[in-house]
Amino acid sequence: MGTTFTLGTLETPIGRMLVASDREAVRALDWEDYEPRMLRLLRLHYGAVDLVPGALTEALARPLRAYFAGDLAAIEGIPVRTGGTVFQRSVWAGLRAIPVGQAWSYAALAAFVGRPRAVRAVGAANGANPVGVIVPCHRVIGADRSLTGYGGGIERKGWLLRHEGAPFRDAAPHEEVP
Repeated sequence: MGTTFTLGTLETPIGRMLVASDREAVRALDWEDYEPRMLRLLRLHYGAVDLVPGALTEALARPLRAYFAGDLAAIEGIPVRTGGTVFQRSVWAGLRAIPVGQAWSYAALAAFVGRPRAVRAVGAANGANPVGVIVPCHRVIGADRSLTGYGGGIERKGWLLRHEGAPFRDAAPHEEVP
């Protein structure tokens, strides 16, 4: 028997969101079409995991719906708890410090967490973030302001940044996301 989390879903303008949580916090958040990635990260952080389907609590659903409706600060108070190393957790805390409407480079994030020479390690920690959107890894872009990878798909990253009004170099045509 592993750690048990409730797996809820939420329809968003950019696809169905999956949210794994317990009574204390959100443990993982990803998109339905990236469920294998979320499951891999949960196993990495917690070992054996049992996901029990259930409705999102109103305390989670309300701020997430508000965020997608335009109240961009609504998600800031959602509690998250993750596994990960001390370094990873420091990077994830740094991500939550990026203000809505801004996008930082990996170098800026590395400097913020006190590891200015660890840009690649910061990038790896950013990519291992199990709680996308709430821990806004989408707010990290290339030094040239271009979109870089995103675990939920580059189209979603662009949508999220446009939704938040963050400046970035958008070289791709706007595509609809599921």
